Amino acid sequence: MPPPRPSYTVIIPAYNEAEELPATMEAVQRAMAAQNLPGECVVVDNNSTDGTAEVAKAAGADRVIHEPVNQIARARNAGAAATGAEFLVFVDADTRISAALLTRALQCLRSGHCAGGGAVVRFEGETSALGRFAIAIWERISRLTRTAAGSFFFCRREAFESVGGFDLRLYAMEEVWLSRRLRKWGRARGQTFEIITDPPAYTSARKLKWHSTLRILGWMIFMMLMPIAVRSRRLCGFWYKRPKPPE
Repeated sequence: MPPPRPSYTVIIPAYNEAEELPATMEAVQRAMAAQNLPGECVVVDNNSTDGTAEVAKAAGADRVIHEPVNQIARARNAGAAATGAEFLVFVDADTRISAALLTRALQCLRSGHCAGGGAVVRFEGETSALGRFAIAIWERISRLTRTAAGSFFFCRREAFESVGGFDLRLYAMEEVWLSRRLRKWGRARGQTFEIITDPPAYTSARKLKWHSTLRILGWMIFMMLMPIAVRSRRLCGFWYKRPKPPE
């Protein structure tokens, strides 16, 4: 007999994530094994040059698909288009989720009263004062405005397709705009947009290591003063440019 159609799909967009993917995949597989629903994990190789696709297959991804245009919104949409699952769960390649978090997200979606949501985020390991400040501020904003971080984002397929998925005009903050659209879609149908506070999703603090405090603060101020910059890949280089590995 063919395997049952997945009720949910975990979608992991990955651009040059050969280093982070094994730990992420291990966490995702543990979380999925604890569920009582059929699910699958789809990794979207976003035109990587470091063997991301091969690592994803070796780490146990059910499917690996290729998206040639290097854009996080496009990669996430490609993952959603590749599955017919009723529930979509987006997990960043440097984010580790627990079984309890995935269970809670699926419970929200299965209730029929939730269009989508996310979770509060914690950095893995020790972080700088700036990192602790930034994550605390984001948590307040997320909980107050019901806005999900891209690290962990879940929604009903019906809602996702109705609002057009992640906005392909954006190169950053696409999850903020999708949160807004899903909240509006849900309100019209008596459905909520939930931010799970316990347990959190744990994500890498690598950008705090890659970039200086001054640069990070400068980028944050720039984006607040010029929010239209999210429509420019060049101006969103903070999210797309990686430091060269040591030779």
